[in-house]
Order: sequence, then C-alpha cells, then structure tokens
Amino acid sequence: MKKKLLLLAALAVMSLTIVGVGDVSAEETTVTKQQAGEEQQDEEKQSGEKVIESIDDLSGAKIGVQLGTVGDIYASDYEGDDAGTVVERYNKLADAVQALKQGKIDCVIVDEQPAKASIENEDSLKILDEPFKMEEYAICIAKDNDELLEKINSALSELREEGTLDKIISNYIGDDTKGQYPYVSGEEISYDNGVITVATNAAFKPYEYYEGGEIVGIDIDIAKAIGDKLGMEIVIEDMEFDAIINAVDSHKADIGIAGMTMTEERAKSISFSDSYTTTKQVMIVRGENLAAEELTFRENFVRNFITDSRWQYLAKGLKNTIIIALCAVFIGMIIGFLVAVVRVTHDKTGGLVILNAICRLYLMIIRGTPIMIQLLIIYYVVFKSVNVDKILVAVIAFAINSGAYVAEIMRGGIMSVDEGQMEAGRSLGLNYSQTMTSIVLPQAIKVVLPSLANEFISLIKETSICGYIGLIDLTRGGDIIRSITYEAFLPLISVSIIYLVIVEALTFGVRKLENRMSTDEK
Repeated sequence: MKKKLLLLAALAVMSLTIVGVGDVSAEETTVTKQQAGEEQQDEEKQSGEKVIESIDDLSGAKIGVQLGTVGDIYASDYEGDDAGTVVERYNKLADAVQALKQGKIDCVIVDEQPAKASIENEDSLKILDEPFKMEEYAICIAKDNDELLEKINSALSELREEGTLDKIISNYIGDDTKGQYPYVSGEEISYDNGVITVATNAAFKPYEYYEGGEIVGIDIDIAKAIGDKLGMEIVIEDMEFDAIINAVDSHKADIGIAGMTMTEERAKSISFSDSYTTTKQVMIVRGENLAAEELTFRENFVRNFITDSRWQYLAKGLKNTIIIALCAVFIGMIIGFLVAVVRVTHDKTGGLVILNAICRLYLMIIRGTPIMIQLLIIYYVVFKSVNVDKILVAVIAFAINSGAYVAEIMRGGIMSVDEGQMEAGRSLGLNYSQTMTSIVLPQAIKVVLPSLANEFISLIKETSICGYIGLIDLTRGGDIIRSITYEAFLPLISVSIIYLVIVEALTFGVRKLENRMSTDEK
C-alpha cells in the first residue's frame, strides 16, 4: 500500500513538473517573440530602412516615384505628414529602381506592367500583391484640337470593336499570348491625310521602350493603328515624361501617349481621349533575397552595349553632342566678339549707347538664368508654332548662352591690352576699327585663349540637358540604355569616360596651340 502511495506521489510531482515546464516554455516563447519583434524594430531604426508589406506601412517611409507620373500624384498625399513620409522623385523609373536596390528608398510606386519589366532580372526586388490604385490610360490632346480628339476617339472605338486593341495589348502582356499578335499595317493604306506627331517617354516597358534601335510597345502599336485608321503617318518623339503635356499643349506634338492616366489636375491643361486600357499602380519593395547573384562584368558589358547593338545609342548621342557643341561655340564666339567690341567701344569712347544698353540687358538675362530654362523657353515658347529641327534649337540655345560668357571673357582680354597699343595704331594712321581688329584683338585672343577653351569644355558638358527637349545627346544615349537594362554602373561610367576623353583631347590641343604661340613670340 505504501509503495502504491509513493508511486502516485511521484507521478503527481512529475505531472506538476511537466505542466510547469510547459507553462514556462509558453511564457518563454512569448517573451522570445516579443524580443525578436523589438530587435527587428531596433534593427530597422539603426539601419534607417523600413519594411513595406502593405499600404498601411507607407506612413513614415521613403517613397520613390517617376516625376510627373500618377504615382507621383498619389504619393504626394503622404508627403509632409506627421510620420515624416518623404517622396523622392526621379526622372526615370530605372533611377528609382536602382535607388531601391541600394537602400536609398523603401519602395517604388509605379504602374504594374513597367514594374514587372523593371524587376524581371532583379531577384532582390518584388511587387506586393496589394494594388495601390486602379487607373485608366488615355491619349492626351491639346484643348484647342477638338477635331483631332473626335477622330482619335472614333478610331479607338473601331479598334476596340474589331478586337485590335485587345490583340495589341495581348501581344506584350501575358505568358500565353506574348508575341502572338504583332501589329502590322495594311499594305494598301495610304497616308495622304498628313502626319501625327506622337510624344512619348520610351522608358516604360511594355508600353513604350527601345528595342533594336526603334521605339516599340503597346502605346506605339496603338498609335500606329490609329494612324492607319485615319490615313495619317505616325512620327514618334521621345522625351521626358513630365515634358509630354507641355509638348502637346504647345503643339510641338499632336498627341501624347505614354501610359498616361487622366486626372483632374491634368484635365485642366489638356484634353484626354476615351480610355484604351485599365491597369493599376503597384508597390515595388526589397525582397528577402537581398544577396541575389550578380552578373559578371563581361555579362553586364554584353547586356548593356552588345545586345541589340545598344552601343549605337551612345554613338548617335556622341555625334549630336559634337555637332551641337562645335556649331554653338562657333556662333557663340561671333556673338561674344561683337558684344565685347560694343561694350569696350562704349567704355572707351562713350559711343554706341543704345547698342551697349541692349548688350548689357542680354548679358544680364543670359548669365542670370539657367541654360536649361533658356533651352526650354526657346523650344516651347520662341518656336512654339514652328516645327524646327531639335538640333538647330539646341545650337541656337547654347550659342546664345555661350555668347554671353565669351563676351565677358573677350572684354576682359581687350581691356588687359595696354592702352598704348591703341594709341600706337592710331598714330600709324589706322582708324579705330582697323586698330582693334589688327592690333588689339589678336593680342587679346592670345590672353584669353585658355578661358575660351574652358568655355568650350563647359559647353560640351552642358549639352547633357538636351534630353529635356527629346534630343538624343551622349547623356541621353546612356539614359536609354539604363532604361532598358536597369543597370546604372556601366552606362554612366561609359558616358563619363567619353566626356573625359573629349575634354582631355581638347585640353591637349589647346596646350599645343599655346606652346606654338609662345614659340612664335620668341
């Protein structure tokens, strides 16, 4: 009996121990989870990164968007809140994606299909399942062009009824249908009704992007289909996204199509066609596979420059950069010499009062405003109603800008020439103009040659803003490659090296010229 009692007592003690252990384990598990959560929060605070898993997590985050897009508009609602939400705006989606990969921002808000294209080869990024916003795409047209708007809507209606719109979209979206329905214009179509200039931003795959040196995509095929319906030739103009509405409004382009959503704010400045597709805004975030395998240098080089002959974008951009810089510096020097002579003549003789006032106003405006603003004013305002070649626009803008700086450089050089040189020329029977051109200016040029060379070097680098009017210069060529590959390093380094080689070659040439001039003096 005693043995049984002892056995029961032992079992009871064991049961209590097991229960106790179980209770302690549960408590310890709860504490461990809480500690893990706190440690994760501490790590986020220390690293400065914020984990985005839903729309509710956007408060206090750094949000990346493409400037001027609907994502930018929607994200602006979060900006400036009490949680300290920051919206980082980029000119290109590729730049925003690169910033996300590097941990500079916490997420990117963009349209679904371009989001999928941007992370196609990025294992470290993912798209959240939760949609950020639903939207409809439409074509933008100038408010005073109701006739074209009516034609566009009529063509869209026909294309929708025929099923052509669905086929065009299916040709680029969908695993089973991709590449199955390429749009081909009819052989018997004649384009006798004129031209439609289409403004787009070819960095928005699959809606518009570069492939094989040409701009292709859903929107481009839709524009071509509309042109076929209207019997009008389609001409594509690639530019920054935030410049499209301005281009259409100023009639630099007839329509704008670039995955553009109609909003109340945009509708105040521009008209929109009927919607041609429905999509959604999504959020790209960093995934769990942050240590994704990267391509080798050789593979990256081939992908950026060899595949589809993408090096041609740099070659074309370099050609345009050199043409613009050479023409602009030549015209700028002529303008600068004339302005300098007027200013010096007024300072020395008190004459040319009206011309001097005009020159001073010119110098004040040009030197007091950024070159980018001047370029945009000349393109969108001065030549608003005139279809001028963009290279000519760029040459005019940079020549006018360079002329102002050359004028002050030359004026300083002329004033540095000893006054006795002018007096000696006049004593030899030369008039003021002859003395200036034969005696003073040659000496002044020798003095200011290094400064003129620096102005030319600066001008070459300033041409990098030509992309704002849709012109492919060297920098824009690199941007196009980045928008295709979503790779920043090689395109940017390559563009930098090309600029560096050009600058060093110019510096070497100027040094040689200076040495020769010094030898001639001896």
